[in-house]
Amino acid sequence: MPLVSVQSLSYNYNSEMVLENVSFNVEEGDFLGIIGPNGAGKTTLFQCILGLLNTYSGRITILNEDVKKNKKIFTKIGYIPQKKSIDEKFPLTVEELVSLSLTRKTSMNIVYEILKQVGLYNMKNKLIGQLSGGQQQRVLIAKALVNKPIILMLDEPTNELDQKSQDDFYFLLKELNEKNKITIIWTSHDMNAVNKYANKVSCINKKMFFHGDKEEFFSNEDHLKNYSESPMQIHMHAHDI
Repeated sequence: MPLVSVQSLSYNYNSEMVLENVSFNVEEGDFLGIIGPNGAGKTTLFQCILGLLNTYSGRITILNEDVKKNKKIFTKIGYIPQKKSIDEKFPLTVEELVSLSLTRKTSMNIVYEILKQVGLYNMKNKLIGQLSGGQQQRVLIAKALVNKPIILMLDEPTNELDQKSQDDFYFLLKELNEKNKITIIWTSHDMNAVNKYANKVSCINKKMFFHGDKEEFFSNEDHLKNYSESPMQIHMHAHDI
């Protein structure tokens, strides 16, 4: 049984086909990199999986539960959106922001454990606005991990980070995937990062052009050509839908 199953997913927005007949499975322990040009529908795909959009056709299951029928299943997912959701001017400390995700049954000790895990325990009393971009992204990971999800989904998480911060960020994700057994699904334009860290690759532009092992994708010149040239670039837009 796959951890996540997307079957025959199609989604229209204002009569425009954003996703068309997309199908793939995510297995437990996968580190899946989803690539595609701007406007390919990657963010829309995430929103469907997360239950933020539900007017799609097709079926999405998590742990064999239909996401339209069982909303509780979303507690199994930690999510970091594309646009940075931290207001640097808001007077919250690292500890306070992360603890916002606590449920009543969760101890504050979990917050401290996770802050140690992401390398921010010594900064727990710092204001969010005093952190670098890379550190702020780590705070968002900590916030997403508080309730111990089995899946972590990240939409273009390193867009605003310098190379050193990106490398540190991906190293943390790899550690969470391997040591904590968290399944990771992330969208990216960084082919080098996908090649280095992912074990599976999905290549989409409204339709699914490829889904499978990283080695199969990057060792095949035709797959790489399809990503960099037509038809993958035909429908490029200024922003993801």
